[in-house]
Amino acid sequence: MANAESSLTAEDIVPTHWYNVLSDLTGVDDAAKLRQARPETRKDGGAVAPQIPLSMYRQSMGRERFVEIPQPVREEYLRWRPTPLNRARRLERLLDTPARIYYKYEGTNSTGSHKLNTALAQAYYYKQAGITSLTTGTGAGQWGSALAVACRIFGLECTVYMVRVSYAQKPYRRIMMEMNGAKVISSPNEHSEAGRAALARDPNTDGSLSIANAEAFEHARQVERCNLSVGSGENHVLLHQTVIGQEAVRQFHAIGDFPDVVIGSVGAGSNFSGIALPFFHEKVREGLETRFVAVEPDACPKLTKGRYSWDYNDYTGITPMTKMYTLGHTFVSPGIHAGGLRYHGAAPLVSAMYHQKLIEAVAYPQRPVFEAGITFANEEGIIPAPESAHAIRAAIDEALQAKREGKEKVILFNLSGHGLLDLSAYEQFLSGNMTDMAASDELIAASLDRLPVMDDLGAAAR
Repeated sequence: MANAESSLTAEDIVPTHWYNVLSDLTGVDDAAKLRQARPETRKDGGAVAPQIPLSMYRQSMGRERFVEIPQPVREEYLRWRPTPLNRARRLERLLDTPARIYYKYEGTNSTGSHKLNTALAQAYYYKQAGITSLTTGTGAGQWGSALAVACRIFGLECTVYMVRVSYAQKPYRRIMMEMNGAKVISSPNEHSEAGRAALARDPNTDGSLSIANAEAFEHARQVERCNLSVGSGENHVLLHQTVIGQEAVRQFHAIGDFPDVVIGSVGAGSNFSGIALPFFHEKVREGLETRFVAVEPDACPKLTKGRYSWDYNDYTGITPMTKMYTLGHTFVSPGIHAGGLRYHGAAPLVSAMYHQKLIEAVAYPQRPVFEAGITFANEEGIIPAPESAHAIRAAIDEALQAKREGKEKVILFNLSGHGLLDLSAYEQFLSGNMTDMAASDELIAASLDRLPVMDDLGAAAR
C-alpha cells in the first residue's frame, strides 16, 4: 500500500492532542532542569522578560501526557493534514534490500516543511496573550517561512533575521517570507549589538542561528508587544511537532506494520522529535525494541562531538541557559547547504534522551547526503530538502545493513520538507563544486573552551 491513510478519514488520523514525552521519561525528575538555569546565569546579570505565553510555558514544564490542540489550530492543520505515510518501494528495489522503507512526508503544506506545525500553534498562543508582533532567527528559511505564514493567518507582524549564508544561498525563501508580509534581515548586521559583536570577531562570517536569535532577541526587547519565537529546541516546540508521529502511529496500525528504527535529522531537534517521540511512547507502552536515530551534519556535530553542558541558546548569552549537548554558543558551523542543521546545540529533551542512551546519533558529510537526496529524488519522485536528505542517507545505510545481515527490517524516516527552493545546492553538487566542510576538532575545542563553568543546578561554579 503506497498511502497508509486510504481507509481512514482525516478526522480519524489528525490528533486532537499533542503528546508530552516528559510523561514517559524516567530519570528526569526536575522538568525545569531540562529547560533553563536560573536568571542570574546571564552574562550581564540582568533579568530576562518572559518570551513565551504562560500557556506554552506550562506545556513546556508539565507532565500531563496529552495536551489538547486548540480548535483554531487544528482547523488549520486539517487544511493539509494528515500528511502521507509512503513506502519507498522503488528505493527498496534499487538497494535490493529485505528492509521495508517508509517515509512521512511533511512537505505538503504551503511552506514546504514541518515547521508550520508549531508556527501556527505559537502564533495562536501569542495572539491570545496580546502580543502584536513576533521576531525570530532562521537558518535555511523553513522556520522563517512558516512563522511568516502563521503570523499572516493570525494577524501578527513578523520580523525574521536570516543567517547570512542562507540569505545568499536561498533567495526564494526570503521572497516567500516577504510575500507573507514579513520583514527579512540578513544576520549578522551592523544595526544590532549582537551583529556588531559577531562582525567584529569575523567580518566575513557566514553567520549562525545563534547570532540570528541574539539579534531577534534584541529586536523583541526594543519593540513594544513584540516577542521572540523560536522554531526548535524548546519543549513546547517539540510537543507541537508530535502531530507527525502520532499520525504515523495510526497509519502504521492501519496497514498492519510497525517500524524497527525511526530516523530524523537534527538541527535543534523538532523534526526528529516530531516523528520519534510518539513512537517512543509506543515503545514504552508496549515494551517494543524500536531504535531511534538522530542524524546531524559533520559540519555541526553537537550530539556526536559536543559536550553535555549548560550553555546559552544565543551568541551573546542574553537568554537563560539550558543543559544540552552543545558545541558552544559561539560556534559558527561551516556554511553547508543544510542551513537548518547548523544550530550549535540540541534540544534539552533530545539531549537528555541521548545522555540516557534512549536514542542514537550519527553524523554525515554533505556530499554523501546530497548523493542520497538525488537517489531518492530519482526513485521516489520527490526532491528532498538538504536537511531531510540527512535522514535519507541514514535510512539507506540502515537498509544496506539489513541486506548485509539478510534480515527484514522496517525503517521509517521523516521527510521533513521538499527541496524545490534548494536547487542551487543540488546544482553545486552536480557540478562537482561541493565540498564536505566538516567542523575541525580545533574549531570545536576552541568553542567548547569558551563554555561557562556551571554546577549541576546551572549556577556559576565558584
